[in-house]
Amino acid sequence: MAPSRFNPSQIKNKIKRDEIHRAAKREKKQAKLKRRLLQAEKERSDPEAKKERLAANVPKTQDNMREYDPSMLTVNPTTQNTTEDAGHNVDPNQEANLDMDNDPFASYFDSDADPSIPPKVLITTSPKATRTTYDFCDELVGIFPGAEFIRRKKGKGFEIGVIAGWAAGRGYGAMIVVNEDMKKPNGITLIHLPHGPTAYFKLTSVQLTKQIFGHARATPHNPELILNNFSTRLGHAVGRMFQTLFPRLPEFEGRQVVTLHNQRDFLFFRRHRYAFRSPEKAALQEIGPRFTLKLRWLKKGLPAVQNLGAPPPKLQIADEEEENTKLGSNPINAPATDEYEWQWRVT
Repeated sequence: MAPSRFNPSQIKNKIKRDEIHRAAKREKKQAKLKRRLLQAEKERSDPEAKKERLAANVPKTQDNMREYDPSMLTVNPTTQNTTEDAGHNVDPNQEANLDMDNDPFASYFDSDADPSIPPKVLITTSPKATRTTYDFCDELVGIFPGAEFIRRKKGKGFEIGVIAGWAAGRGYGAMIVVNEDMKKPNGITLIHLPHGPTAYFKLTSVQLTKQIFGHARATPHNPELILNNFSTRLGHAVGRMFQTLFPRLPEFEGRQVVTLHNQRDFLFFRRHRYAFRSPEKAALQEIGPRFTLKLRWLKKGLPAVQNLGAPPPKLQIADEEEENTKLGSNPINAPATDEYEWQWRVT
């Protein structure tokens, strides 16, 4: 195409202007194709040229452009290769080990109970949930081996904090509340029992098992759990919180694996079954469901139950010999205010 003496946008005739624009776009596309073909032919004869191009053209992502932070459980890349700091670097996992010894989940991992017995998980919904949310809760019951779904009742006295205290007194190890908006599930509140913490995740990109083409059927075996890229102290705490939802000892004969992949601060959930087709390769078949989580906040303890209109309680003297007559019931009261450990972008 011959160079134009004027800008095509100055052409007043719309049909002629579109014709020139399409011709220029076609010519640019052909030139790019020729350039790529010549580059591919050159790299076939010289493999080192391709390696140099790939090494130079590294895409910039949020993960590889993130600056090192002391909360990361990895070695500082700026001091990793220096000889003058050798022997003086602090182990990045030292603080993480102290956190694991003193966090609320330590009792679960240090327990002497049978590791093959799954922890009890209570799953419920927000008030007035719809059929779509109930279908998603059915999927969650199939994911966690010890899960149980209880329909949430309406009215006062069924706040999340009250239900969490009730579940903690009956031996539940965790509680999951699925929230919905516009008749679609849009959030998950995960509560570790009996004393917290409480985390809220934004829920997006939900696909049920029946919506996945060629999905596999789930079996009642305890799945394996893979936590990928939880490399900060906050991520380590969230990962251990998810670990408490599964039994410590999986059943490998089921060949089921649950994956939580952290990328760009999003948690991608997938569930697969693997099969060894040969000694070198393994085949994967997705079971479902699939969804994406994003942590919004993390609070200490159970969710607060605020009753601003209630009068203050009367002063009472406790009787030391008074005991709870309800067999197997040890309710835990929810706090009156929330205390945040972490919150997303507080302004």
